[in-house]
Amino acid sequence: MPRPVTALIVDDEPHVLVYLRALLKQLGVHTVWHAANGSAALEQVAAHKPDVVLLDMNLPQVSGLQLLAMFKAEHPKMPVIVVSVVSTMKMVIQARELGAEAYVLKHLPKAQLLQMLSDAFDKIAESAGGGTVGDGEKPAAPV
Repeated sequence: MPRPVTALIVDDEPHVLVYLRALLKQLGVHTVWHAANGSAALEQVAAHKPDVVLLDMNLPQVSGLQLLAMFKAEHPKMPVIVVSVVSTMKMVIQARELGAEAYVLKHLPKAQLLQMLSDAFDKIAESAGGGTVGDGEKPAAPV
């Protein structure tokens, strides 16, 4: 089973977007979209059906947990990896209960963060079985 090749990053910090895009490229992700808030994220998911979503917890308008619940309600098989600086046990447990495949801390050293994302991608690929990870739609161009 292949690992994810398309991704949506949901984060409102431009420097984090650049950093995560670079890490995703190293992991073989070909197409990356971005959303800075909940409504944009929901639109991007509906339009592109990414193989994986990297979701921050601190977002304007809607919290990451609320957005995770919405993603899983509308797209229960879509993998979501929380990538946040928030590391309270309560937040991690809530995210996992809502269906997050992994919870990684974006302030970790680059090598460690890359390894955690790689491990999460492996887990997603294994659990997906055959076929593509997302809904299979490949877009014309990333945002």
